[in-house]
Amino acid sequence: MTTAHDDAAPRLAIIGLGPRALGALESLLARAGTDALRIDLFDPGAWPGAGPNFRPDETPLCLLNIPLRLIDIGRADRDGAAFGDFRDWLGAAGRDDERFPARAELGACLAARMAALVAGAPASVQIVHHARHVRRILRDGQGWWLDAGGDPEGPYAEILLSQGQPQTAPDDQLARWQEHARGCGADLVAAYPARDLLAAAQGWAGRQVGIRGLGLSTLDALRMLTCGLGGRFEDGRYHPSGREPARILPFSLDGHPPVPKPATADLDRRFDPEAEETAAFLQAVRAAVDSRAEAALRGVADAFLGPALRILRETGGDDDARRLQDWLDSECAAPGSQETRPVAEALRAGIAEARGRVPPSTGYVVGQLCRKWQDALRQGFNPAPAAPATAAALIGFDEGLKRYSYGPPVASAEDLLALIEAGLVDPRAAADPDIRLTGTGWQLVEDDLSAGITAMVDAVLPSPDLSRLTDPLMADLVAQGRTVALHDRLGAQTLPDGRLVGADGRPQPGLCLLGRLAQGSVIAVDSIHDCFGAAAARWAEGVLGRLRP
Repeated sequence: MTTAHDDAAPRLAIIGLGPRALGALESLLARAGTDALRIDLFDPGAWPGAGPNFRPDETPLCLLNIPLRLIDIGRADRDGAAFGDFRDWLGAAGRDDERFPARAELGACLAARMAALVAGAPASVQIVHHARHVRRILRDGQGWWLDAGGDPEGPYAEILLSQGQPQTAPDDQLARWQEHARGCGADLVAAYPARDLLAAAQGWAGRQVGIRGLGLSTLDALRMLTCGLGGRFEDGRYHPSGREPARILPFSLDGHPPVPKPATADLDRRFDPEAEETAAFLQAVRAAVDSRAEAALRGVADAFLGPALRILRETGGDDDARRLQDWLDSECAAPGSQETRPVAEALRAGIAEARGRVPPSTGYVVGQLCRKWQDALRQGFNPAPAAPATAAALIGFDEGLKRYSYGPPVASAEDLLALIEAGLVDPRAAADPDIRLTGTGWQLVEDDLSAGITAMVDAVLPSPDLSRLTDPLMADLVAQGRTVALHDRLGAQTLPDGRLVGADGRPQPGLCLLGRLAQGSVIAVDSIHDCFGAAAARWAEGVLGRLRP
């Protein structure tokens, strides 16, 4: 991944080569014209463009949570050279719009797209890939320097940090469990990389296994522990191989399973907002960014009232305005507190709504609207920094609705229900059970259930909290005062173009960050679409604006 060298060109570095870096590089090259640039890419991973989350060599059992018809990461068009969209790249496999592709399929496409981008770079741009970790960033009068082993690399006029979720210290519960597992010989395995979980699970036949978490990662983990061990789903039932654990017990703080998306495009269109409704929502978000937290949250929640009532009325749902208002009030105060049904009952209801067998509930309608308004949410929130408390309130509202807006394929929800009905998955301790440490692992206790567990899967995604980062590069930037958290348990404070704000309140010249670690300064970052959206464009325009005379 190298072109001819030009010492006179301004030097840029991009650290981390996942989809976020690919989107940023595409945006930069699309705007660079004939500008001379030297771009150094730093990542030791084997799949530039895909990153660790979409490795093409990952098991095909890890699925995306969006159907092919909703995957829109654009076409990499530049100077007449085009790399088609995902469906183009898939060829015959891209004709089924309702299919939920494997993460590895998208990763293979992204890796090919990165290779094509670099190969087609204009002659004025030199791109060099360094398969190394960057351990430290320092600045002197010449610019930024990188410590990636060996002699320092630099000086750079601009650096982009796009590493995704760097290494993070475990939360207090997980830290205790890790130490306990080492001492008693129990297995404690992360859900990802899934191939590592699958390898560990080969020895779990007949054992009781816990899964910490009940979100999308848990559905991937369950596929590793069932289909990955030779079982299969057929005619709505699970047919075991005999190699599975005896029982699997997933749990989370609230015990809410994710709610599946509408099963078909026709069903999904029932939840489409009208143009004027989206415009009103965007206006509400823009107003919220300039408001205090309580008023901001109220304004955004109120924007759901009219559209949700219309959809409920059109689909035969409960269109009582007072009950909808009460639901939104509860969601603002305590996300998910309206859901009190057992897991299996909630799953059946969500599946029936996703299949169109029953009218959608209030939560289902609000959640689907939230999904369809993710671009408008980013458009209204990201370009204008909000006060920390306001940002935290709006992010909390969006995160709470992810149980709907980031829902899985309906087939995955049906598979989970089939596992419960087969007795392989036991959800009775799903809602914040009492967990005791034992000489062989853990004991889950909930009402009449007491289950001894000797293997545990951690399926909880770390928060972007800067204070918990153990990645040497990011931890050192925090120690230097080059980056500071926007708010407790949120990510780094950045400007709309991605520039980091330091502990002195000033932007760091040419030091930028895009992605999950900026959550709070930006919103709705955990989407593949966000990698190829306006944030990358703002960064590219900012870089070129600073470099050009």
